[in-house]
Amino acid sequence: MLEEGTLSMELIDGKEIAEKVLEECRRDIAHLAESGIKPGLAVILVGDNAASRTYVNAKDRKCRELGIHSVKLELDAAVSQEELIATIEECNRDDEIDGILVQMPLPEHIDESKVVEAILPSKDVDGFHPVNVAKMAMEDASGFVPCTPLGCQRLLTESGVEIEGANVVILGRSMIVGKSLALLLMQRAEGANATVTVAHSRTKNLSKITRRADILVAAIGRPRFVKAEDVKDGAVVIDVGINRIDDPEAKRGYRLVGDVDFDAVAPKTKAITPVPGGVGVMTIAMLMANTVKSARLRRAGD
Repeated sequence: MLEEGTLSMELIDGKEIAEKVLEECRRDIAHLAESGIKPGLAVILVGDNAASRTYVNAKDRKCRELGIHSVKLELDAAVSQEELIATIEECNRDDEIDGILVQMPLPEHIDESKVVEAILPSKDVDGFHPVNVAKMAMEDASGFVPCTPLGCQRLLTESGVEIEGANVVILGRSMIVGKSLALLLMQRAEGANATVTVAHSRTKNLSKITRRADILVAAIGRPRFVKAEDVKDGAVVIDVGINRIDDPEAKRGYRLVGDVDFDAVAPKTKAITPVPGGVGVMTIAMLMANTVKSARLRRAGD
């Protein structure tokens, strides 16, 4: 492990920045309360996936800490697609609910795209409804941006990283991170205006491409995939990956690592996020922010 004080780079503290976002949420929630408005979030969990349950419980706790009305709906893994969509439609009609999130992944017999499309765009605080994706592409700020890309952007801006004009390389092309973050950082807006390359498992000469990056975002889902030779000196590295690896010496028998070989890469960077304590905590913070935004937008005409 790297010893404290041996690095010339900056460690980007996701916990500190997430707390800043949450403090903004607290102020907005207090302001909404003056008008008798309490933001509400419904999270739907299908089945008993351990990781999903952990995430759902964390979201529920954060809602309660902030004073957001939290509804946690748990459905059996054998639930039909029709029953799941009916549950979503109930939440769509519930005026106390401003945000709806269906925890992924879903059982194989359920069409995830149909589930996402069933959520009202105005309550889609996860940002994956086609209407919100289109708004992001069209630079319409009334839509919702997926929480992890939004968190990545906030980490960069709060750390003083110059995004405008930067060469950004994103490893991973999922809608959850890669495609959405590319659309976000290409926008003609503050905290954007970057030149973005999206690379993936089929990209040729991958290391040559990543070495050009001023800002490298790793979201490829492979533990310690990015090595020192893949990163240019002075780059900023955002590690989105959360991978569990066996470690008999760890308290739980495993530990979490990112998609970046942190110990080898960190000394070459200008700034880097740790795992854990980097992007992960930002995702929940931005979900809270999107829920508060939804409450504000939905009540604006009242």
